[in-house]
Amino acid sequence: MPQRRGGGLTKTHPWPARLGGAAAGLANGLFGGGGGMVLLPILARWGGLTQRQLYATCVGVIFPVCLVSAAVYLLRGQLDLGAALPYLLGGLIGGWIGGRLYGKVPTAVLKWLFAAFLFYGGVRYLL
Repeated sequence: MPQRRGGGLTKTHPWPARLGGAAAGLANGLFGGGGGMVLLPILARWGGLTQRQLYATCVGVIFPVCLVSAAVYLLRGQLDLGAALPYLLGGLIGGWIGGRLYGKVPTAVLKWLFAAFLFYGGVRYLL
């Protein structure tokens, strides 16, 4: 892992990154998602990233992790591609819109939105 300007992880400290990635992948594989929620605080602590870089890096890491989880589900016969396609189309459109809006939304608003989604998801899961 190359050294970055402004701090962050270096070649001499790869274990927080590896453990964080493993935790994100494990959560994603077990729950079908949520690896980004695990990775976000880990990157915030050890990543040395700005707030905007933090969110973008989570998406960049989670994308291939999701692909691996989906491939395993597909190989095990647990993924119904027909049922997933309508969500995929909406997700692609939403991802494009979110990516376009990303640089225009203040980071304080992003933090509150993220917290609200976590809270809503947690309450819905418990009820």
